[in-house]
Formats: sequence, structure tokens, C-alpha cells
Amino acid sequence: MNQEKEITIYDIAKKLNVSAATVSRGLKDHAGISKATKERIIEAARDMGYRFNSFASNLRTQRTNTIGVIVPRLNSNFMSDVIAGIEKVANEAGFNLIISQSLETVKKESENAATMFNSRVDGLLVSLAYDTKNLNHFDQFINRGIPVIFFDRVIDHKKCPNILIDNYKAGYEATNHLIEQGCQKIIHVTGNLLRNVYSERFRGFKEALSDNQLPFSDDQLIVNNLNFQEGENAAAKIISMKEKPDGVFVSNDACAIGCMLELKRQGIKIPEDIAFVGFNNDAMAKVVEPNLTTVNYEGEEMGELSARVLISHLNNQDDLTSTQTLLLRHELIIRQSSLKKEINTSVLDQH
Repeated sequence: MNQEKEITIYDIAKKLNVSAATVSRGLKDHAGISKATKERIIEAARDMGYRFNSFASNLRTQRTNTIGVIVPRLNSNFMSDVIAGIEKVANEAGFNLIISQSLETVKKESENAATMFNSRVDGLLVSLAYDTKNLNHFDQFINRGIPVIFFDRVIDHKKCPNILIDNYKAGYEATNHLIEQGCQKIIHVTGNLLRNVYSERFRGFKEALSDNQLPFSDDQLIVNNLNFQEGENAAAKIISMKEKPDGVFVSNDACAIGCMLELKRQGIKIPEDIAFVGFNNDAMAKVVEPNLTTVNYEGEEMGELSARVLISHLNNQDDLTSTQTLLLRHELIIRQSSLKKEINTSVLDQH
């Protein structure tokens, strides 16, 4: 099958009986070309299926109007919301996105970064993989003055701002809520502690225990990949414990729900036997029975802010280092899965 020949400015020039230089200038809205001629050129280009060579134009302007986005996984509700926020702001400002996922490995993240660099993105928004320890693969951007902003899963770098929530405070509040409900032995299920989001939530968890004179032992920490299946595996560990917990704080909702449902299948009542708090406020948190207490923070808002900071820097040459860390709001949303006191009170009222 013969492919159609790519239409060039010479084809347009031949059709209109003008020079190729006139066509080129007309397509670029050059002041020296009359309005009528420009209109004829653009109409002919459209009719003939000419593709404007934006790449050549971009080489002249040194801008591609493209932003690179690297996230750990695309199949998370939270990341979908973040990308929707980035896309909204980017599109309004005339930028396109190249989106890729690291699948939680620094190797893939590094490959993604190289692809973004070769695609000449104007800037990069990154949420780091589980096992990223250093930022060497972003050096080529930083050394060329191409802005890099980290969001949600971040790492400190003097030239790259971080956009996140106060994970320590959120972890403290979630744990404290369980303690207020009467929980004495609380398990924390979380992801790789290399990542700020998980290490800070864990720090908040331990601090809340300490402030309430509750001991912490290593068997109260379960580290996994925080998906639904890993939640079921965590439930199996909990069931095998000699002294079962009365509260569980999980660093994301999918894992919390997997754990809850498996415990329920094993005859454990929630929250009577074990109270639960998750994190992220996924849609499923309002569907699972009992509804899941969770920490809400707006993914879309995080995406919008990340894109705004980056585009403002690109358009106005703002100093990125002046905004080192931006904290977004979060909120503990209390639902039935953690309300032991309410259950206990209603039982007492019935007797």
C-alpha cells in the first residue's frame, strides 16, 4: 500500500503560483505578507493536508510547549486526579503533556527521564518511585536549567521545589483518632520507608503512640506495596498474631480495603474488634462496608498547583528556588470503620 506523500511548502507554492519563501512567511503570519495572500496560503495548506513543522519552529524558539510528567503508577485514583489537574492547567496555558509511569522502579524512572530529555520537554513534574535513592538521572535537566518539580513523593534538592501535604501531621492525626476511640495496640501498614510520604506518616504514627504513653514494637509495622492484594496478605499476618491489634492505620485506601474485607471474611468485626483508618479518600472508601475513615487531600489541587508553579517559572522566569516547599491542606474524614466508641456506646444503651 502506497503511503501518501508528505505535503511541503513547495507543493503549496506550486499550486498558488507563488514562491516557497512567500508560503513559508505566510504560514508564520509574517508582517510583510498581505492578509489576502496569507488566507489563500492557509486555506491551500489546510485543503492539501499540510502539517505545519512545529518541531523546526520550536528549535528556533527553544520551546516545545511540552511538559513531562513521571508518576509511579497511572492506575491509582489519586494519580488520575493529579494528572487531571496538571492537564487542566497545562491545556489552558497552551502546553501539551507527555505522561509516563515508572512502575515503582528507579530503572524505569531513569529511562522515562531520558526519553523526556530527548523529547525536549520544557519542564518536568515528578512523583518518585519506591526505590529512588538519588536524583542523578535528573541532573541533565537541572544542569541545563530545565525546571524539575517533585510532588507528593518528593526528595529534598536545593534547585527543585516540593509540593506535598504534611504527612507527619496526617499520620499523627489518624493514629490519635484511633487512640481516642480506645485502641491500645495499633498496626501501621505502609509502603517503602525510603519515600517521604511513608516515612513521615510512620513518624507521625510513632509520635502519637509516644504522646499517649503507648509502646511501639517492630511487629506493629508492616511494609508492603500497598495494593489490594497486599492488604489481604497483611490481614493474614494480623490473624496469625498472638496478640491481635484493635486498630489498623494503612497508608492507602486500596490496601486498607483489601485488609478489611479479608478480616471480615475471617469473622472479625470492624470496627468492634479492629478499627480502621486509610489514606487518600478513594471513591471505594465510601462504598466498602463499613465506610472507611481516611485522610483526604485533593489530587487535582496538587496537580493544578504543580503545573501552575512550573508554567509560571517557564513564562516569567520566576526563581524556582524561592518556593522550596509548598504544603497543601489535608483532612481526616471520619466514617464508621474507626468509630469503636459509637458502637460501644450503642451496645451499652441496649443493656
